[in-house]
Amino acid sequence: MQNKRGISQAFAPVAVPQLQIRPATVFDVFDMSRVLISSIRDLCKADHDGDAARIAEWTADKSPERIRTWIEGPGRYWLAELGGAVAGVGGLNSKGAISLLYVAPEVAGQGAGTALLAHLESELLKSGCSEGRLNATGTALEFYQANGWQRDGAPVNFCGTPCLPMHKHLD
Repeated sequence: MQNKRGISQAFAPVAVPQLQIRPATVFDVFDMSRVLISSIRDLCKADHDGDAARIAEWTADKSPERIRTWIEGPGRYWLAELGGAVAGVGGLNSKGAISLLYVAPEVAGQGAGTALLAHLESELLKSGCSEGRLNATGTALEFYQANGWQRDGAPVNFCGTPCLPMHKHLD
């Protein structure tokens, strides 16, 4: 009879962690820092070519102490959580533009970035913006284009990395 229980457990549905998006708080700064730095280091290789100086410049303002000032400032930030772990970080600046969107390398390609982007777009709409704006890295360009964003102007420099201005009509 013990075997029956083992078999039923083997065929029981597996619980799949749900992705949840919630506002970031000052208690999240260490997780946010970890996701931002690991994402830049591991996923944005096409932008920094593994150059330690470029990575250091890009991640210099991603410390927990610095992120705390962001949260206490005029911007707004959200976390995507998967199974209780921080899977992504997104933010809007005070001018109504997406200021950042990064996912943890271990969940890249699993929908956290897309869900977080949809949430940020929804927040822009709620705040009265009919058009979204952002600056995309070369690594993220295809992701944004696949989600309806269009290039909008000449490249700009951000932390030593060329970024492409983009926009999207929100509806």
